[in-house]
Amino acid sequence: MADPAGGAPVASEESHRSPHAESFWGLALGSMGVVFGDIGTSPLYAMREALRHTRATVDPSVAVLGVVSLVTWALILIVTVKYVIFLMRADNKGEGGTLALMALAQRFIPQRSGWVLLLGMIGAALFYGDGIITPAVTVLSAVEGVRDAPGAPHEVANLVLPISAGILIALFLVQAKGTAAVARFFGPICAVWFLVLAGLGIYHIAEDPTIFRALSPHYGIIFLIDNGFLGFIILGSVFLAVTGAEALYADMGHFGRNPIRMAWLVFVLPSLLLNYLGQGAMVLHHPATRSNPFFEMIPQAIYWPVILLATAAAIIASQAVITGAFSMTQQAVQLGLFPRISILRTSETQAGQIFVPQVNTALMIGVLILLFTFKTSSNLASAYGIAVTGAMFVDTLLFFAIMRFMWKRPLWLALAAAGGFGVLDITFISSNLLKFLNGAWLPLALATLIVVVMWTWTRGAQILTDKTRRDSVPLLELSEILKARAPHRAPGTAIFLTSDAAMAPVALMHNLKHNKVLHEKNIVLTIETAETPRVSDDHRVRIEPVNDDFKKVIVTYGFMESPNLPKALGLCRKLGLKFDIMATSFFLGRRSVVPSAQSGMPLWQDKLFIFLMKNAANPTDFYKIPPGRVVELGTQVSI
Repeated sequence: MADPAGGAPVASEESHRSPHAESFWGLALGSMGVVFGDIGTSPLYAMREALRHTRATVDPSVAVLGVVSLVTWALILIVTVKYVIFLMRADNKGEGGTLALMALAQRFIPQRSGWVLLLGMIGAALFYGDGIITPAVTVLSAVEGVRDAPGAPHEVANLVLPISAGILIALFLVQAKGTAAVARFFGPICAVWFLVLAGLGIYHIAEDPTIFRALSPHYGIIFLIDNGFLGFIILGSVFLAVTGAEALYADMGHFGRNPIRMAWLVFVLPSLLLNYLGQGAMVLHHPATRSNPFFEMIPQAIYWPVILLATAAAIIASQAVITGAFSMTQQAVQLGLFPRISILRTSETQAGQIFVPQVNTALMIGVLILLFTFKTSSNLASAYGIAVTGAMFVDTLLFFAIMRFMWKRPLWLALAAAGGFGVLDITFISSNLLKFLNGAWLPLALATLIVVVMWTWTRGAQILTDKTRRDSVPLLELSEILKARAPHRAPGTAIFLTSDAAMAPVALMHNLKHNKVLHEKNIVLTIETAETPRVSDDHRVRIEPVNDDFKKVIVTYGFMESPNLPKALGLCRKLGLKFDIMATSFFLGRRSVVPSAQSGMPLWQDKLFIFLMKNAANPTDFYKIPPGRVVELGTQVSI
């Protein structure tokens, strides 16, 4: 626990937090403002980007029907079939997302496999890449609509970047205040947004109802054949229509599987399809509108209200990704993939309402750099997609592990199901990789950097744990030694925090060696992370007596929970362990780590691990220990 990795994860029962107080339809409405914000803003730019790349020699009607057909079937196959029907069945006690899926797979694979851990790291890292691009591309694409506003002066084009930057800076600055109050309005605003999308689509479908031919997949196939290799490139732009699909799965624990499914099938999917069909019908009827079909489809009379609504929807989409990054960071810290980091709660009642200052600052800087580097949403669209497709492919690989080892399906069936989704993923990944030099390198470079940090932290923490264990004395052996040579007794209770309950904590050994004392009551406390999202209070604490001098206390948290030691230790009273926390001293072992050429990592990785250790959050703050009760005893360790 004092160990950087926080101890090895263990399986444990958990209390699934079901939102009893909210109605089914209330949850379905709320999901629109969180789950579907990203995919709901795709109509702003997806059709424009796909049509922009079509070959001039191709029949315009074939191009429009082909693009709309590809978008339609991408929404059906990737979002509906893969995520809504299949992947949402693979939940970890109601929670979804790459790290939840990784923890679930680790629990059922017969032998702990490094590839599952590596996949979890890659998926999480790609999510951060997506988290930086999504706010920039969605807000910028919405604000760009002012350039086409009726009567807008030419100078307004110069204001698009400053306005976008102002909106994004304000969005990041309000994160510290929490989003509970704002979140209540997200669902209704997004519901209105989807109704507007559907209404605009129906309005223009009336201009050319033949667009319904695009519902047939053969138009998409013909389009790809006619465009040749260019058609393969266009798939990367078509994929923009389904970015945000992974949010269906990642946010499942907030609203529940069935409300999200209902919202998607009954409301969101029909609205999106109607809008894409409407854009296609308008371009068939007015070919000149293909350069920016979404904003061209807005009647002048309602242009400004729709622009403001689009901007609000873009802000909501950005908010969902930012809070998702906070949740991902909390999970990564609890699972030992990141060092301890300051995580602040912004709500007394909602466990998911957290704020991570360092992540918020890093995201804001990254988003602003992207904004002023790429300047337009079209340029940003080239960088968009590769992170999402990669994260989806990771989900597919982990889904194979779930089917094979958790659901006990035959190997051929697991390969067939995962292979079908994998072919789709690889096709879109390959198409997006063709944009590598145009910006797709950016999220890949960022993801690579994050994977290196995660791998270094995980490997370094394991080396440090192994080294500490070799240099330590088993707790039972120390107990026998103390019986033979009893030290001076100090009144009160001492709690020694450690990651290995079987060994004598470093702080305990230093206290005996230098202070020559042993407290009347001694508790060896270990914090473990379960492979489930949450742990009920009934299973939070375990007490294991060692002898009259020592007791082991194991406190277990789910990977989506923030530790609070005083609150957990309060549960010990129910189990018969009586002590006053304000008359108790907490002993922490603080290690000063120095690099060593003989360690299991290259020297540069040693230095990176030491840097991460130095910048990790103080365990006193992280575990909510009363600072006046903490005693730190240090030692130097080479790694």
